[in-house]
Amino acid sequence: MPRLAEPLTDIKIRNAKPGSKPYKLFDGGGLFILVATTGGKLWRLKYTLGGKEKLLTLGVYPAVPLKDARQRRDDAKELIAKGIDPGEQKKEAKAEAAAIAKDEALTFEAVAREWLAKKTGHLTPGYRKQLTSRLENQLLPYLGGIRFSALEPADILKACRRAEERGNIEMAHRLSQLAGQITRFARICGYAKYDIGGGLSEALQRVQKQHRAAITDPAEAGGLLRAIDTYPGDLSVKYALRLLPYVFLRSKEIRGAEWTEIDFDAAEWVIPAERMKSAKGMRSPHIVPLARQVVNILKDLRQYSGGGRLLFPSPFNVNRQISDVGLLNALRRLGYGQEEMTVHGFRAMASTLLNEKGYRAEVIEAQLSHHERNSVRAAYNHAQYLPERRRMMTEWADYLDQLRQNF
Repeated sequence: MPRLAEPLTDIKIRNAKPGSKPYKLFDGGGLFILVATTGGKLWRLKYTLGGKEKLLTLGVYPAVPLKDARQRRDDAKELIAKGIDPGEQKKEAKAEAAAIAKDEALTFEAVAREWLAKKTGHLTPGYRKQLTSRLENQLLPYLGGIRFSALEPADILKACRRAEERGNIEMAHRLSQLAGQITRFARICGYAKYDIGGGLSEALQRVQKQHRAAITDPAEAGGLLRAIDTYPGDLSVKYALRLLPYVFLRSKEIRGAEWTEIDFDAAEWVIPAERMKSAKGMRSPHIVPLARQVVNILKDLRQYSGGGRLLFPSPFNVNRQISDVGLLNALRRLGYGQEEMTVHGFRAMASTLLNEKGYRAEVIEAQLSHHERNSVRAAYNHAQYLPERRRMMTEWADYLDQLRQNF
């Protein structure tokens, strides 16, 4: 009879040296240890199931000592006796463990960071920074560590209501919109089965629309123009205030103006797309036809700030623009209270008075750079209305001069 191999011992395993080829040391019951040419030692079990010979890895020696390897062999054989393949069960257990680990790692913060990286690249740096700040300061502290699979609408609502409780209803709605963008992204990516953040704004208090104060009476507008001419403060602020009634741009559009945007020969101010307010991702350059009065103001201003990049540099740093607060404080210094006039009010003033004078609403809207929903039609109208806008802006400047002189 052939002599049976003796069971392994720890001493025999420890003393096993690597050879020029891998070799096996058998223990019994199909259990053996494979000694690699590098010296590594791997426990394996040879078994037969359904007429097929198979191998199962049981671990690495000495992390799995002889005693534990034999126990693993015996456990596997119990499964085989029941018709269960221990190799397949191990794969399933490994896949389940990986799924659990993935689920635990897929927190709200992880998904939010992925959304931020993949879906906000087209935004301006300033707006992206604003979204990041809202996310990091107002959502992640309360939602960041929650697994997305365990996240409930009530969790998001609770985080948004913190802003609501502080009296900032508008911010609460903005946070719900931000969370909604992230949860829709998660659904599309397969991280969630449904949009967890959908419809949350319905549970928040309604935003009360606030109308910004504006002077729309012609006589009062004339008084405002005269007051601006006498403003004794910073020159950048004074010139910005002088230009605002004529061009009625948004505050950030006029404050960020650069000399490269001004074409004196064409009498045009071309504001690049990246500085314009965006609507649903649509952003395009905005042309401001310059009336004679505006060109003269700009030529005067060029003597003051023409050596730098900005039209309206800060008095504290020539590389930084004046602030919106600076313009607002100037109006207050001139005696106009918050219920009477705001920086944004120059746009309302122009819109109201131009409509009253009978100019076409669509031409006024184009000059106000109110976005057309259809991007193709918007580009067409932008070019189509330019001659009419140029005439309107010239007549508007003359009208303002009349108000300044006659009222």
